[in-house]
Amino acid sequence: MQHTHTHIDDLRANCEVHKFVDDTTLSELIIPSGSPCNMTDYLSSLLIWTADNDMQLNTSKTEEMILGRIDPMSITSVSTPTGPIQRVTTFKLLGLHLDASLSWVTHINTIVSKASKQLYFLKQLRRAGIPPQQLLHFYTTVIFPVLEYASPVRHYSITRAQSQHLESIQK
Repeated sequence: MQHTHTHIDDLRANCEVHKFVDDTTLSELIIPSGSPCNMTDYLSSLLIWTADNDMQLNTSKTEEMILGRIDPMSITSVSTPTGPIQRVTTFKLLGLHLDASLSWVTHINTIVSKASKQLYFLKQLRRAGIPPQQLLHFYTTVIFPVLEYASPVRHYSITRAQSQHLESIQK
């Protein structure tokens, strides 16, 4: 029996296309002041590709975010024949919580919140009499990776307060 597999190696949208497993990100890197946004054209190219490959864009999982000093109101909203694309100010991409200002506030707050919940569980384990070595193993395999994920990416651009917030959770 022969199986047919759909590959996305030929996916083109006339712009920067970043692919990872089942996620695809289209990027219009620089829009010079006064120039029109071309994202509608890029999205049209993507929709043609999906139709040609018997695929469909899931608009409920598709978002648009504008980065930089561009007034979002000056850029036309993007939509598809099946519905509009939601414009957001934050989104999660490969485990990083990005915001339109690229400030890391959303990411730091999210990982601190997640780590705090896991620390509560660690305290419950300690109260239950779990040996210290196993508690350390839990911390190093469950909590520490959450706090350190992608730290080289954000290390030089987080504020002192954000760094101290992360350090306080680790202590």
